[in-house]
Amino acid sequence: MASSKDYLEYILDQLSELDDISYRAMMGEYIIYYHGKVVGGIYDDRFLVKPVKAAMAMMPDAEMELPYEGAKEMLLVDDVENREFLRELLEAMYLELPAPKKKKQ
Repeated sequence: MASSKDYLEYILDQLSELDDISYRAMMGEYIIYYHGKVVGGIYDDRFLVKPVKAAMAMMPDAEMELPYEGAKEMLLVDDVENREFLRELLEAMYLELPAPKKKKQ
């Protein structure tokens, strides 16, 4: 099942306190970027983030879920209604995320 544009817009609105949030559509789902780094995505109308130490510390009881078959597990963000929590989560995660890969020419 693909994610709805409505759910994407809801999550983007919830993240609107952060600068430089962007997304890219990919096979019916959406990859979410913060300052150019992949933080997670929207898969089957679920907001999932990479399981970096900061995210795991802030969401110790979060469920690990597969975004799609064959992918690595990611953390399910349950508290998507809490804008302040989402802002703090992405800011904490940012330092642990790898830099974007350079595109080959």
